Amino acid sequence: MFITKKHLSRRAVLRGAGITLALPLLDSMVPAQTPLHKTAAASKTRFCGIEMVHGAAGSTVEGQSKYYWSPMKEGSDFETTLSLASLEPYHDYLTIVTDTDLNNAMSLTPREDGADHTRSSAVFLTGAHPKMTEGADIYNGPSVDQVYAQKFGQDTPLPSLQLCIEDVGSLSGACGFGYSCVYANTISWASPTEPLPMEMDPRVAFERLFGAGGTPTERQVRREEDRSILDTILHAANRLQAGLAPADKARLDGYLTDVREIERRIQKVEKYNASNEARSLPEAPIGVPDSFGEHVKLMFDLQALAFMTETTRVAAFKMGRDVSSRIYPDSGVKIPFHAASHHSEAPAAIADFAKLNAYHVSMVAYFAEKLKNTPDGDGNLLDHSMIMYGSPMGDANVHEHKKLPVFLLGHANGQLKGNLHLRTPRGTPMANLLLTMLHKLGVDDVEQIGDSNGVLAI
Repeated sequence: MFITKKHLSRRAVLRGAGITLALPLLDSMVPAQTPLHKTAAASKTRFCGIEMVHGAAGSTVEGQSKYYWSPMKEGSDFETTLSLASLEPYHDYLTIVTDTDLNNAMSLTPREDGADHTRSSAVFLTGAHPKMTEGADIYNGPSVDQVYAQKFGQDTPLPSLQLCIEDVGSLSGACGFGYSCVYANTISWASPTEPLPMEMDPRVAFERLFGAGGTPTERQVRREEDRSILDTILHAANRLQAGLAPADKARLDGYLTDVREIERRIQKVEKYNASNEARSLPEAPIGVPDSFGEHVKLMFDLQALAFMTETTRVAAFKMGRDVSSRIYPDSGVKIPFHAASHHSEAPAAIADFAKLNAYHVSMVAYFAEKLKNTPDGDGNLLDHSMIMYGSPMGDANVHEHKKLPVFLLGHANGQLKGNLHLRTPRGTPMANLLLTMLHKLGVDDVEQIGDSNGVLAI
């Protein structure tokens, strides 16, 4: 056999009636023993910013003394804590940053007091202080996901993806305390005046990724026929597989199986929600599961597929909504979320809130497992990703934005070493972490974001 420069394009897709299915990176896409080999196989870092509201038990005085969130030891010789226990298998990928403050989420004038819940999400990925207004003259700052997308996401089918779990409502109207609802309803800002809507429905997100049906009518017809999007590309997929090496055949088959399984899960949810059975979330779209865990896992699986195929490299995921009264039965805590965050400094209530935090983090561990088990070039997706998880509040009992719970997962193509707990000096802006992240993502021409005044040694 002779090694040639013939190879499958990295941007190869399978097409059907209204379907465009991007492919994962296959060995056939990398021309062997040519100068193009390393270039074709080189992976660009995927980024996902994940917000969970209401802070963490570990940011309270009691929680710090019990090490509910941040480990006792700094550096690499640390033990994962109660809230982060599910991340122990990913210790080598984990970077915990302790004691940063989100200064611009705080009220800067007396008239801004009381608006912490309305303002917090807008600051999470921007580090900026949003303009106090209930009108159309909103003003915030660009979010790190969008700064990255604008530089390194323009050559992918979707520059970025914005997802959420709870109904965040419209990007307009007044939400009290002098602030527009837009500030509470998204964490992603393309510019100071351009907030991006978050998508709650897994079906809609699925169809955005796979171009499933050219029009809403076509999509509705296919759903009613109970067909898979893969049915329309089966011939093209079989033709492609016939020319692939065994390893690529197996990888492509696994990918198509994943797509079909996610679609099946969405269809199962839709079937139940259309059956007139009682729903916990009667106002939610038909594709939204009542189960928080099922909903989050669907959204993470969709992001993993998007990252695998480089349909997009950038995602923002809002896992909660401020002042949410949702109960999470699988956490073992029966108190509504917002009420649990107002624990009145009672040790038993703080311990319960730590369990709730641990449950939320376990969802991210599910995502980490998915990424780690997905081959990508010379490693896996977790090697080539930067996942940020955190909250714009610390101790939500007093609406404080200090000592924030935040961590990073992934090696970001070698830019993050992982296996690190960094305790920052008192008063360090969380925006310093945002700026550091941008530099690690290759956006090194940005010198400041929000109130940043330096970078962190991660």
